[in-house]
Amino acid sequence: MSNKFLQLKRSNCKNCYKCIRNCPVKSIKFADGQANIISDECILCGRCFVNCPQDAKQIRNDVGLVKELIASGKPVIASVAPSFIAEFPLYDFESMKAALKQLGFADAEETAIGATLVKTEYEKMIADGKHDVIVSSCCHTVNALIQKYYPSVLPYLAPVLSPMLAHCKLIKDQHPDAATVFIGPCISKKEEAEIYGYTDVVLTYEELEEWMNEKEIVPRGASTEDAGVKRARFFPSKGGIIRSMTTDNTPFTYLAVDGVANCIAAFKEIETGKLKNCFIEMNACEGACVSGPGISHHHQPVLTGEVKVAHFAGSGDFEIPEKIEMAKNMPYIGTHSVIPGENVIKDILAKMGKTTKEQELNCGSCGYPSCREKAIAVYQGKADLSMCLPYLKEKAETFSGYVINTTPNAIFVLDEDLCVQQINNAGLKLFNLKSEADIISSPIVRLLDPTEYLNIMSSTLPMKKVKHYLAEYKVYVDETIVYDKAYHIVFSIMRDITEEEKSESERAEMINKTAEITDKVVEKQMRIVQEIASLLGETTAETKIALTQLKDTLQK
Repeated sequence: MSNKFLQLKRSNCKNCYKCIRNCPVKSIKFADGQANIISDECILCGRCFVNCPQDAKQIRNDVGLVKELIASGKPVIASVAPSFIAEFPLYDFESMKAALKQLGFADAEETAIGATLVKTEYEKMIADGKHDVIVSSCCHTVNALIQKYYPSVLPYLAPVLSPMLAHCKLIKDQHPDAATVFIGPCISKKEEAEIYGYTDVVLTYEELEEWMNEKEIVPRGASTEDAGVKRARFFPSKGGIIRSMTTDNTPFTYLAVDGVANCIAAFKEIETGKLKNCFIEMNACEGACVSGPGISHHHQPVLTGEVKVAHFAGSGDFEIPEKIEMAKNMPYIGTHSVIPGENVIKDILAKMGKTTKEQELNCGSCGYPSCREKAIAVYQGKADLSMCLPYLKEKAETFSGYVINTTPNAIFVLDEDLCVQQINNAGLKLFNLKSEADIISSPIVRLLDPTEYLNIMSSTLPMKKVKHYLAEYKVYVDETIVYDKAYHIVFSIMRDITEEEKSESERAEMINKTAEITDKVVEKQMRIVQEIASLLGETTAETKIALTQLKDTLQK
């Protein structure tokens, strides 16, 4: 099943497996030479999108939906994530609001308002003393990771709306006829909006910037906001949720974990039950939201963005005009993957040429961290045997080696110093060598006159054919010499044509003998003809005389 939020540009996918290597849950199926995202396993972290070197992954563009909402006449209010300050050349929110109004938005507010509601709920959970461990629920990717892969951690996941949902819910409570659009750096928010409602459309910063470029709108801001700074604006930076909370005089330890791999490691530690009185802020993106996949500089260092967020935030809280229901139900979802038995895994490993532990290189070139995980993926239909590069290399080398060593033609490879680098079995036989060691790394002059090889290296022609007699080895050869400048090698293919030459010589001799015999026969036949002609001439003359005499006698 394809993913409707992250899509594949088929023409760009080049089988590099980089998306699989970077996918923390391996929710990518490789088939027909294409990498396809498996929707029910994907957590929408965006790592495949960020790391694809061919730009083969694309985020669903929802700008058209926002334009339709604006065109409908309904007031459309934007909820803008505080990480906007790291993305745009701005220093305050008013500049962003002005730019959004130019696009047709009725109004724009900071999602940090919703963040204030969320952090207040976290503070209440800590204060009620009913929880040993609390995992923040702001990151939908982290939530999906727990719901699909770590159900044992679900009891620790705070059942609280994310800042996006809380803010959009508040907007709709205040403006029942309004549509809400969240603007931020995250792909997974698109899914969260569809699952839980409150947010009608989600745009990434890249989508917003493309739209602004289309309308030739350039958001600018030259002055720093001096008053009214709010600490909920820390949310997009690592540890930002904790920095926005009141943590003094509480029995809890506050920890910040970023990156899916680190979150998974934290889940495994939580599962042991050894952690007590811990609030754990979790972000799927390393560097938190300022490194989100929907931010245009996601592949660049994030320190500049963090500095801008720090300057934009500060002390104090947003004033919340009313209370809203903040509960969020996050049930177990799971996946449909089936894990094969040990015998099946061993059979698949054997097909990859891995029959012993030593042969399991676990090189990761296929995108999976171990050969066993790759074998499981093959069983699940997510991978195929050809994705194992060492296996393919060994297979190709075995096949090419078999072909080279079984051909009756002598083949040898020289470097540009005309030293032998490789020679096949037919070559060893031709030159009466016992093994490769007798000639490898030695100059070819030990076996042959190097003149032809020197000539082709100085020639503009890449290939040359030569027929000559190797007197020392008493063989005639038809030789093809190729010079590969890119790889700096000269290689020769010699076909033994001694028997052909002998046959040709015997044929020529037979033709000469036949010609001699023919000449003699012709000569003899001509002589006989001449003799017959002479006899016929004499007989004719005698007959003429006799008949003349007979005639005369009769007349008398």
